[in-house]
Amino acid sequence: MAANAKRGLKLREKFNRGGTDVGVKRAHQLADRGDVTVEDLKAMHSYFARHAVDKDGKAHRWDSDDDPSAGFIAWLLWGGDEGKAWADRNAKKLGD
Repeated sequence: MAANAKRGLKLREKFNRGGTDVGVKRAHQLADRGDVTVEDLKAMHSYFARHAVDKDGKAHRWDSDDDPSAGFIAWLLWGGDEGKAWADRNAKKLGD
């Protein structure tokens, strides 16, 4: 998750797109390996549930370092696929 967040921050800076201030804050938290609260976990789980459709976007490319889509950059800011898997596992334990 930390590596994905760092990658997302670099791509966002390079291409000037992707993510919101909340996503950037989350990326710094994950990149710094900061504590993730239950509220953070729920927010991550909710983000991934809402934004899985971003993978279908046609502007730019998913999983590209040369022409990444804004959705891909945002996805990375929230921890990427590893972040989604982690959030899904842990939200399930909470019963969410």
